[in-house]
Amino acid sequence: MFRVTHFMQLLAQAERDGAMPAPRHARPPGPVVIWNLIRRCNLTCKHCYALSADHDYAGELSTAEVFAVMDDLKRFRVPVLILSGGEPLLRPDVFEIAARAKAMRFYVGLSTNGTLIDAPMADRVAAAGFDYVGISLDGLRHTHDRFRRLEGAFDRSLAALRLLRERGVKLGLRFTMTAMNAHDLPALLQLQRDEQIHKFYFSHLNYAGRGNIHRAKDAQFAATRAALDGLFDRAWDGARYGTPEEFVTGNNDADGPYLLQWLHVRHPALHARWAAGLREHLVAWGGNASGVNVANIDNLGHVHPDTMWWHHDLGSVRERPFSAIWRDTSDPLLAGLKQRPRPVTGRCAACAHLDICGGNTRVRAEQITGSAWAEDPGCYLDDDEIGLHADVTRVAVTPFTGKRRVPIVEA
Repeated sequence: MFRVTHFMQLLAQAERDGAMPAPRHARPPGPVVIWNLIRRCNLTCKHCYALSADHDYAGELSTAEVFAVMDDLKRFRVPVLILSGGEPLLRPDVFEIAARAKAMRFYVGLSTNGTLIDAPMADRVAAAGFDYVGISLDGLRHTHDRFRRLEGAFDRSLAALRLLRERGVKLGLRFTMTAMNAHDLPALLQLQRDEQIHKFYFSHLNYAGRGNIHRAKDAQFAATRAALDGLFDRAWDGARYGTPEEFVTGNNDADGPYLLQWLHVRHPALHARWAAGLREHLVAWGGNASGVNVANIDNLGHVHPDTMWWHHDLGSVRERPFSAIWRDTSDPLLAGLKQRPRPVTGRCAACAHLDICGGNTRVRAEQITGSAWAEDPGCYLDDDEIGLHADVTRVAVTPFTGKRRVPIVEA
């Protein structure tokens, strides 16, 4: 996750105080764990990485098993649990799990589509004391309902946001951009402001699960850059004027280097004064955290480097504790993800910003090329922006088609 508002606030503080604060390189004590407690969902969204449907799935962890895993996670100093699905509110014991997690002093988030949240359910969610509840909107009414394959889904999710906001729940609106919904982003940002939703999470499309079939329709790079320009502009204005809004992005760690590019183009005077200090903070952030500071446990108890790696199983919490699985670098993928710098190739290996983005999203490279260490085909920065020279040898992959090409030498 790239905390856009955080970095904008650093810039605003530097302008105000005449000095950029020193970066802190402290790492969290354990990974954030995104836990797909249940695979069942009342929706069949076009971009679902879990390929969920509205039926029960056999073999899911019992309440007792979940509690035992939580004990191990706490001992392993995991700070954050994000309860997800499927639709986690379909799991009968979700509030029992949440209550125990809060009692154990985890930071507890809930990731829901919101369509099941009426007033009584909103009361239960508020009473559970979640630190954060995220609800996704894929656009305005027509676009969202088409993505979610349910007429009325937008109205129900918007109603859930309003019900939870009225009850004082800290909320976030999530948006995954593709070529099919990019046109709705400005209106969604206005909706966030009108509805007084504190957080906006902008997600780039990642190639996994049901979303994998949409890579040919993923937003083109120019649209991605235009969207980020608008998002960064708004976050900068918010940092300067103290607007109580927070913007974060995910699934494309090129956003870190692109912030420097945005600063250079949009605010050259600021860039001249603070780019070096800002870059130090971006390096301290470190980019992609899959397999390091982010982990996933699926509904059957299998551990993955993150939620987009469901096709790569690191081990089962039924057979070994999560803590043992996460420390076991005999798995080549996990070992490579934990390596610094990562063993990336092509453009990523030659990139001047590898220390910022960490090689970006490895699952996207794997889905397109078959290699987890190939250059990320979702990087929207051009060669000049990443400091490449004309004689760099790399594997060229046509973005969003999945077709591989042979290695070439670029002229």
